[in-house]
Amino acid sequence: MSRWRYFFKRLLLAVPILFSVMTFLFIILRKGPLDPVAARLGPQASGADASRLREQLGLNEPLWDQYIRFMTDLITFSGESWVTRAGQPVAEAIASTVQVTVWLGFWAILLPLFIGIPLGFYAGLRPNTIGDYVASVSGILWLAMPNFWLAVMALAILRRTRGGWFGFDWYTIGPDISSLVGQSPSLAFDSLQGVLVDIKLILPAAIILGSASMAAELRIGRTAILESINAKYVETAKAKGLKSRTIVWKHIFRNALIPLIPIITNEAFILIGGSVIVETVFSINGLGRLYFLAITQADLPLAGSIVFLFTLLIVFLNVLQDFLYTVVDPRVGVNNE
Repeated sequence: MSRWRYFFKRLLLAVPILFSVMTFLFIILRKGPLDPVAARLGPQASGADASRLREQLGLNEPLWDQYIRFMTDLITFSGESWVTRAGQPVAEAIASTVQVTVWLGFWAILLPLFIGIPLGFYAGLRPNTIGDYVASVSGILWLAMPNFWLAVMALAILRRTRGGWFGFDWYTIGPDISSLVGQSPSLAFDSLQGVLVDIKLILPAAIILGSASMAAELRIGRTAILESINAKYVETAKAKGLKSRTIVWKHIFRNALIPLIPIITNEAFILIGGSVIVETVFSINGLGRLYFLAITQADLPLAGSIVFLFTLLIVFLNVLQDFLYTVVDPRVGVNNE
């Protein structure tokens, strides 16, 4: 089986996954306790206003017709928000916030890559030393602390509030960050100050969001290095008289990256769920916070479109993971599924 045929087969297998996820979401939001009419009009709305809005949103139609329209709007991204961004096309709502989440995800992946993996490799190359013990214990502690708790602790440290710990406010030092916490957040890369503003807001949230990945990469990287050092191909390389630097970079590091591939690609799965919590806690108006607002207000078109987008991303990353396996380790072929 060719590589491209194999990847195409994996994409086809993703179709029933997408169908099942979106059907489950439709049932939960339409048959659950949340009412989009009450969320939009408030508890003081009259019965006539509520009936008029239900008719406008198509909630009086048969459930099957609502489902067909829901799935059609998902595929075409042509639906309109019911509550959160009432009347705004979901494509516009997503486009106005996705850049902030992508910027957050970029740093949440980059920081663990340049901190977790090097520390793990350092600890693995120097086992049973003080540096190894410090890195290993730090990884365990970091992995044990949940994102939502770390986010609250970070706010207690970085914000000057009544319960603040150090008497300074990270968000009022230096450039203003209102461009990212307003109703229509936007990134500014046209000047150095704009980039500093973007980094300033995202950095604490990115560290919290990438904490679990950083700890996992550290621990697995250390274990992978120890296994590679004791492998027979390393002994063979030493017997050939290769320099230690060549053995480490060409043989040990490359093979140690193989078990890290699923960890790195799975970071996106953590980012998808973690961004909802972290963006909400840090008041970052990204896609995760928009999803939180939509799902808690039964905004079916908007919440469904965001979940659909997240599911497509997960499917793509699973296929990318398979491809990276074949690149890093040529012994892994598509015939060995």
